[in-house]
Parts: sequence; structure tokens; C-alpha cells
Amino acid sequence: MVATSLKQWYIPPLIWGKSGHIQTALYGKMGRVSSPNPYGIRKYLTMSDGATATFDLFEPLAEHCTGEDITMVICPGIANHSEKQYIRTFVDYAQKNGYRCAVLNHLGALPNIELTSPRMFTYGCTWEYEAMVNYIRKTYPQTQLVVVGFSLGGNIVCKYLGENQANQEGVLCCVSVCQGYSALRAQETFMQWDQCRRFYNFLMADNMKKIILSHRQALFAESPKKPQGLVDMDLNKLHTATSLMQIDDNIMRKFHGYHSLKEYYEQESCLRFLYRIYVPLLLVNASDDPLVHDSLLSIPRTLAEKRENVMFVLPLHGGHLGFFEGAVLFPEPLTWMDKLVVQYASAICQWERNKSQCSDTEQSSSGQE
Repeated sequence: MVATSLKQWYIPPLIWGKSGHIQTALYGKMGRVSSPNPYGIRKYLTMSDGATATFDLFEPLAEHCTGEDITMVICPGIANHSEKQYIRTFVDYAQKNGYRCAVLNHLGALPNIELTSPRMFTYGCTWEYEAMVNYIRKTYPQTQLVVVGFSLGGNIVCKYLGENQANQEGVLCCVSVCQGYSALRAQETFMQWDQCRRFYNFLMADNMKKIILSHRQALFAESPKKPQGLVDMDLNKLHTATSLMQIDDNIMRKFHGYHSLKEYYEQESCLRFLYRIYVPLLLVNASDDPLVHDSLLSIPRTLAEKRENVMFVLPLHGGHLGFFEGAVLFPEPLTWMDKLVVQYASAICQWERNKSQCSDTEQSSSGQE
């Protein structure tokens, strides 16, 4: 079975939809149009280092097409959380298609949740995501999992699955949307001005600075848990940083004790874990994504050519987490991306159910003989 969205061309809005910059700007500024407000319950998990991980849990609003209990475990993009409009829109659509949804709130991203240890989310740390998944496994032992990651979240979920073979147990499939696959390869392209990538880098760095400074007391106050190497001088460097790489080098890598930016990017990227993923894996990017350089797309393309469980989808348009649809000018609330992820997951779920039924039938026939 193939998702309906994969059988049809992605058709962006006529006037502006073929601009990756406008698609990306709309996602960044508006998130989505007429976003719903799904009702969820916030969960709090205490980590071993004293950090408090949070995620929001949304129950399904309809029965799944297979009749099974299936949970989507979702990791948002950089500095994002369950209250972002694109996440709310996706969760609402998934709920209506019979999925329970658990959405990670990146450590430090929610403005009203204080940090309880001198650490916040990083590019590839899977600790909070793993804690959320473990909670779901324990609370709903009968559920099957669909792993979903957007942008930076795509890196985290792929790394999580590849880190330990046991992490793939009970996982039906994984979907990664608009990630860059290798921070080490991406860092040079992020300093280039083509596609205005350097400008986007500056904007994201400015947002990260605001988040870090909002947690200044928890991160930089003297305490036994304060990461070694993180000193007040780094706070001064943060104020003058104009790129994510400068922030990663001066602040982020030190949360996990990396000695260099190169080591941090090598260890935190999902690149070296992709070939350890054996569940069905859908990798989605857009050709006109201004944040992901074309050279990085050779990674998913090569992986899909070598592995039968991997599908790489690359529409010409969509920007970064845009993929808006609409006839001429005004975008529709639901995007092609939302429909693709849910339809792909449902197709895999149905395929697994049919395979299980065939296996049961064969065993029954064998027993009668």
C-alpha cells in the first residue's frame, strides 16, 4: 500500500508556492493557517541529572483504520514544542485518524517551564526523547509506535533508533521531515550567502541566544552540576555570536563535555546511525529548502538506493517545513506534509496488519494438515 500523497504531485499555491523562501517564511512566522487547539495533558519526567523533561499527550479522536492502538512519538524542530502551530495542526489531523500523539517539548524551549539543571536541548541529545518513549511503552504496553521528527527532530529520532537495536522494538515506521543529516557537512554551507542561508543562520542564532539568556541563572550559576568548561566568559561570547556554529562551540557542546565543535557535530549527527535503522523509514526533503544545501541530499538519496526499507521523497517545492497547499493565494490549514506523514504511517500500519493476518492464516492451515 502507498500513501495517497505519494501517488500525486505536490501542487503548491499558484502565486507564491514555488518560492522556498516564502514557504519557509510563512512556516517561521505563521506556522500554519487557522490552527486547531487539540487538548493534551502535559507530563513531567525527572531525568537522572535533575533536568525535568516535559511532553504533551493527546488521545485519539477516532478509531484507527486497523483497529489497533498506535501512538505517534513526535520530536519537533529546533527550539520548538507542542504549542507551535505546525505541531498543533499535525497532531489534530493525526488524532482524527486514530493516532495517540506524544509530543516532546525541547528542554528549555517552553517559556513558562524553568530549567531544573544546567542543561538544555542540543542538536542530537536523545535523552528526553528516549524518556518520553519509555513512558509510552510502560503506560501503554499494547501500543505500537510511529516515530516522527521534524527538522532537528528528524536528526534526534533517527539517531535514537540507530543508537540501540532495542529502540526499534514495537516501532512500525519512522518519518523524518526536512532534516540536514550531518551538522558537520552543513556548517560550511550555513555560512554561505546563496539561498540567503547565512541570513537564516543569523535569525536562528538570535532566537537561540534569547532562549539561552532566558535560562541564564539555571545555566551559568555556580553549582556542582554546572558543566565543566562552561564559564562566564562564554556568556560574553554568546552576546556577540551571529551564527549557530558560534553558539554550539561556545555553549552547546559543553553541556555534554565535547572537546571540539567537530567532535560535537560528528557524535550528535544521525549520519552514522542511519544504516542501523531496519524499520520502514521515510525521509522527506524539499529541493528548494533554503536551510538544507543540495549537497546534503546525497545522504538520503544514497541510503534509499542501498536499503529496501528506506524511501526518499524530494518534491521540487515546499521550502523548510512549509509544503502549503491552496489554489491561488490563500493556503489551506492542512499541508501536504501533514497528510503525507499520516497517510504513510497508516499504509505501513495496514501492511503490517495484513502481513500478520496472512501469517496467522498460514499457521492455522499448517496446523490443520
